[in-house]
Amino acid sequence: MQAIKVAVDAVIFGYFDKQDLQLLLIKRKIEPFKGGWALPGGLVLDDENLDDAVKRELHEEAGIKPDFLEQLYTFGNVGRDPRNRVVSVAYLGLVNPSYHELFADSDAEDAQWFSVNKLPKLAFDHQSIIDMALKRLRTKIQYQPIGFNLLNEEFPFSDLENLYRTIVGREIDRRNFRKKIMSYGLLNETNNVKKEGSGRPGKLFTFNQEKYEELEKEGFYFEIK
Repeated sequence: MQAIKVAVDAVIFGYFDKQDLQLLLIKRKIEPFKGGWALPGGLVLDDENLDDAVKRELHEEAGIKPDFLEQLYTFGNVGRDPRNRVVSVAYLGLVNPSYHELFADSDAEDAQWFSVNKLPKLAFDHQSIIDMALKRLRTKIQYQPIGFNLLNEEFPFSDLENLYRTIVGREIDRRNFRKKIMSYGLLNETNNVKKEGSGRPGKLFTFNQEKYEELEKEGFYFEIK
């Protein structure tokens, strides 16, 4: 008889304007790795679906509900958990931190955002999970407009540029980037503006999710390189 337990772990990315890409971590309240930082997650209940399990753990350990959430990969190396043989289904999620107030509970002592470039030492094999999630995000954001889940509902175009540059980890051709984004017709210009520095106030835009879904049904392919 197998004695394998199934768990879920969530790699949740967030973005603060003009800062590094952020990662949600929780401080463990129990052994093993008590007092250490880890991804939010835990064991799946006997009568629980995987998606329900990861949403429950995120709510219990950090008090959040992701705007975007999808399965990433399954991690099941022997010895990844010193207590039992545990297979973990990892998820990739995106949230706008401005709309979520972190609240640690359950077996989490604390919940905080960390720069992906300045992560603390992590429990279990969570660094490997994060590395895979970051690679997936950097690829996915170039062919699916998931980045808008990290921005405010209304945003200046410069915020979108900064977000893409931050996630892909390199400079982008600003003129070509703007031309391509605007050619898709997925941004709605609002009557509002935002003052940035000494320059002229920039117009604010919103992302038209309904139009994107309509175009996607017609075979539209979002691509940013």
